[in-house]
Amino acid sequence: MTATVVDTAHSIESIAQLEALFGTPGEASRSKEVPFVHPSYRAMIEASPFAVLATSGQGGLDASPRGDAPGFVQVLDERTLLLPERRGNNRVDSLRNIVADPRVALLFLIPGVGETLRVNGRASITTAPDLMERFVVGGQPPKCVIRIAVEAVYFQCARAILRSRLWEATEPGAPRPVPTPGAILSAISQSFDGAAYDQALPERQRTTLY
Repeated sequence: MTATVVDTAHSIESIAQLEALFGTPGEASRSKEVPFVHPSYRAMIEASPFAVLATSGQGGLDASPRGDAPGFVQVLDERTLLLPERRGNNRVDSLRNIVADPRVALLFLIPGVGETLRVNGRASITTAPDLMERFVVGGQPPKCVIRIAVEAVYFQCARAILRSRLWEATEPGAPRPVPTPGAILSAISQSFDGAAYDQALPERQRTTLY
C-alpha cells in the first residue's frame, strides 16, 4: 500500500485560517439556532420519517440511520425528544456509545423538502413502561427508548439537497447502482452465500420491522 503524502503547505489547521477562508456567518445563520424545540422545528420533526443519529464512544464515531412513519421521533416537551430503538442487527453501536458518552446529534430529513433539521443534545437509554408504550406498533414495543435532552436546534439550508438532487424521482425499473447486500457480504467473506442472503432478505426485513 502506498503511503499518502499530506500537502501541509495548504492544510487548514487553525480557527483563524478557517475564518479567513469562509468569513463570518450571516445573521440568519446565527439567529436560527435555539436551545429548545421551537414550534417551527417541532413541525419539521413531526414531518420527518428519517433521521441520522450520530454518537461517539470508546471505539470512535458512529452515524446510524433511523426511520419510521413521520413523527416517529416524539417531542415530549420543548427540551426533550424520544427516539424508539427498534429491532436491528444487535450490534447496538449507537447504544454502546451513548452509555460511554451521552453526547448525540440528529439530522432529520423530510422527503421533498430541501431544508434539514439538526439537533444536538445528551442522551440516555430507558425501558420505562410509560415511554415504551408510546411507541408500540402492531403490538410490538421498541427494545428501548433513547431520551434526548436538547441543547441546540437549527435548520440547515437546502444547498446540499439541491446539489445532490436527492429528492428527484428515480426512473421506474432503473438498475440498482450499487452491489446488493448479499454481493457485498460475499465479496468480503468468500464463504458467504450472498445469493441465498439476498433471496431471503425482503421477507426477513418485512417480518422483523418491529
